[in-house]
Amino acid sequence: MSRPIPVALIGLGGVGRAILSQLLSPALAPKFNLVLIANSRQSLSLPLPGSQITPANYLPVLEKYGTPLDVASIISVLSAHPDGNAVLIDSTGSDAIPALYPQILKLGIHVITPNKKAASGKDELWKAVAEASYPNSPALYYGESTVGAGLPLLSTLKDLVGTGDEIIKIEGVFSGTLSYIFNEYSKVEGGDVKFSEVVKIAKDKGYTEPDPRDDLSGTDVARKLTILSRLIPTAPALPEGYASVPTQSLVPDVLSNAQSKEEYLERLAEGDEYFAKVREEARKEGKVVRYVGEIDLVNGKVECKLGKYDFDHAFATALKGSDNIVSFHTKRYSPRPLIIQGAGAGADVTAMGCTSDLLKVYERVARLA
Repeated sequence: MSRPIPVALIGLGGVGRAILSQLLSPALAPKFNLVLIANSRQSLSLPLPGSQITPANYLPVLEKYGTPLDVASIISVLSAHPDGNAVLIDSTGSDAIPALYPQILKLGIHVITPNKKAASGKDELWKAVAEASYPNSPALYYGESTVGAGLPLLSTLKDLVGTGDEIIKIEGVFSGTLSYIFNEYSKVEGGDVKFSEVVKIAKDKGYTEPDPRDDLSGTDVARKLTILSRLIPTAPALPEGYASVPTQSLVPDVLSNAQSKEEYLERLAEGDEYFAKVREEARKEGKVVRYVGEIDLVNGKVECKLGKYDFDHAFATALKGSDNIVSFHTKRYSPRPLIIQGAGAGADVTAMGCTSDLLKVYERVARLA
């Protein structure tokens, strides 16, 4: 059995807490040695004499014994760890930590993250991450859960490209929030529910960000398309990352001048006429409306948009709740695409995407031991 791999976990929000819980579970605890935990304010080196960290007590222990967060010192601890092959899990939403990934990787520290910022930002940062990680260096970078939470989307695409398949088109519903909204708003069996009502229900259920415009902007989908595109050698260049992706906003023009989320929510019904027209036009064609991301290699396009799909299409019939669904049209998977569907959001499944990446590091290190 390989020696346990030292792991530092930065970010203890919903996903971070789930990662911590999985790391301490009987399935993973023998393989990994949790040497540090940190939130946005404090960090704590482990083990702590006389105290054992658990999913139930980590926060009060961190608050009692933690020291002010210093990312540079965390990197130093990992790079000098006597067991080597240390892993940093960045479970933050930070911009600052992803900017350090190239430096961290160059020190031989593996990086695992659900944070989309590095892989979907400007080309310069992404290229620096790629150049500092395997196969260009021994350090590994994994971000399976940056797209589709725990769904095996990145690993599937890497396998397709790596085995010489030709990607023709990738198309999917990548946002759990927008999946729920349009599954409820535009149904095969019809319905007259107002768009504003569905958005408010989604917010009440906790599916949206505190300001629903953050979801309705389509930015999150653009980030995910950028991450996928960068794994395809023939995909169009996206020099500004997600900002280079044409993205249809679902905030209608009539609401574009809302100054705050409170004003936006109060005036939400003003956009109902626009969305009712979109739904009715689709229904006359025998179709439903879905918000999709598309990478079209034939026409050289990457875009986020409202799309219309036949009543018998998988995007119309297979989706439930806040599921994601992604179809890979390739030379091998043609005319029937490879389809991956499942929960595309949620702390436990997103954490599983990270801990499955951890297992990949463990297996590679074990082979080289």
